[in-house]
Amino acid sequence: MTRVVDGELLQDAARRAHRYLADLGNRSVAPAAGAVAGLEQLGGVLPEDGLAPSKVLALLDDAGSPATIASAGGRYFGFVTGGVLPAALAAGWLGSAWDQNAFSTMTSPAGAAIEPIALGWLKEVLALPHECAGAFVTGATMANFTALAAARHGVLARAGWDVDADGLFGAPPVTVVVGEEVHASLFKVIALLGLGRERVVSVPADAQGRMRVDALPALTGPTIICAQAGNVNSGAFDPIADICDRAHADGAWVHVDGAFGLWAAAAPAYAGLVNGVQAADSWATDAHKWLNVSYDSGIALVRDAASLRAAMSMSAAYLPTGETREPFHYTPDSSRRARGIEIWAALLSLGRRGLADLVAGNCAMASRIAQALRDAGHQVLNEVVLNQVLVSFGDGDTTNRVVAALQEEGTCWCGPTVWKGRAAMRVSVSSWATTDEDVADSIGAILKVAAEITGSRN
Repeated sequence: MTRVVDGELLQDAARRAHRYLADLGNRSVAPAAGAVAGLEQLGGVLPEDGLAPSKVLALLDDAGSPATIASAGGRYFGFVTGGVLPAALAAGWLGSAWDQNAFSTMTSPAGAAIEPIALGWLKEVLALPHECAGAFVTGATMANFTALAAARHGVLARAGWDVDADGLFGAPPVTVVVGEEVHASLFKVIALLGLGRERVVSVPADAQGRMRVDALPALTGPTIICAQAGNVNSGAFDPIADICDRAHADGAWVHVDGAFGLWAAAAPAYAGLVNGVQAADSWATDAHKWLNVSYDSGIALVRDAASLRAAMSMSAAYLPTGETREPFHYTPDSSRRARGIEIWAALLSLGRRGLADLVAGNCAMASRIAQALRDAGHQVLNEVVLNQVLVSFGDGDTTNRVVAALQEEGTCWCGPTVWKGRAAMRVSVSSWATTDEDVADSIGAILKVAAEITGSRN
C-alpha cells in the first residue's frame, strides 16, 4: 500500500462531489425507492484482499449518492437543516486532510488556536457575554448536555456540594424546570445527567408554545430552568428576560436551548426576539443549522467558565498544562475532529452582514410560503415569527397524506409533526442554498399535491 495519498484519488473525489452538488437542483429531494434498494451493493462479505481506493470511492458514489436526501440543496425544508456553505465545505475538506485531533494544543496547535477565535466571533454575532467559555460538540443535544453539566455543578456548588468529586449520592436535590413544549432531547440530557426524567417540573405554555412565566413554581434550593429560543415547531421564543429576572432573584440557573433560534440575534430585523437572552447563564446552539456548516457541529456556551471547566476538565501526567486554553477542559469528548475549522470558515466567509442576510432572507421566505398557503385556503397554525411554518390541510389523515405525497413527488421535502394535538406539516427554511425560484417551485408543488389529496381547487 502506498504511503502517500494519490492526488488523482482526491481529484476524483472532488469531481464526484462537484457533480453531486451541481445535480441537486435537477433531482428529487427524496431518493427513489430503487436508489435506496441499491445500497445493498455496499454490503456483502468483507473481501480477503482490499479494493483499490479508486474503486471504493466509485462504489460509494455510484451506490450511495443516489440514495441520499438532497438536504444540501435549496428545497429541503426538514428538521431545520442548513446546507453547507462553500467555504465551510472546502475548509472541512482541508481539515480532513490535516486529520487533526482537536483534543489539545499538543495534538493540534492549529485546531486549538482556531477555536477561541471562532468562539469570540460567535459571542459577537449572538450578542452573548464576552466572558463566556465555550465548547464545540456534535450537536444541540450534546451542547445542552455540556451546558447543563456546568449548570449542575454550579447550582450544587452554591449549595456547598461538589458533584464532580462526590457525585449525586447524598447531594441536595436539583429541580429542573422546563416548558411543556420543551424539545424531547432535553429529557434525554436530563436522564444522562442523573437528574431524572420523571422529576422534571413542567410549566404550561401559551398557544404558541412559549413558557408562561406566571405559571413558574416557587423556586427553592438548587434549580435549573431550561428556556427555549425558537420552538422547533412554531419558532416561538420563551420570554427569557422575564424568566431570568424571576430565576435569578431566587438563585436559579437559566439555560437556553437555542438550537436554531439564537441565530436570530445575528439579523437586526429579528434580534428583538432574543431580547434578554444574554442575561441567561448558559446556551446551546447548532452550527449545522443556521450557520450552514456540515454535520456534525454544536456549540455550548457558559457564562461561568469555572463551572464549565470543573464539569468537563481532566488531568494526566502526559497532558499539557499552562495558561493557554486547552480544548479538552471544556468538552465531554477527548479525541474529536476539529469542528472549529468549519465554523471559523463559515463566519469569515459570511461576515456579520452576510450572516444577517442569510437569517433574514430565510425568514422572509418562510413568511412568503405561509402567505401562499393561507391564500390558497389552508390553515397556518403558528404565528410565523421566524423561519418555521406549520400548516394543516384538514383533518390529521388528510394532512399526513399530503405530507407523504409531497415527499414522494420530490420537488421539496417537508416533514410531519403534531402541534397542540393536531397533525401538521412543518416547513423549516434555513439554507443558504434556497433561492426565490426554489420557494416558488416548492409552493407550486405543495399546492398541487394538496389539491390532488383534498380535491380542492387552488
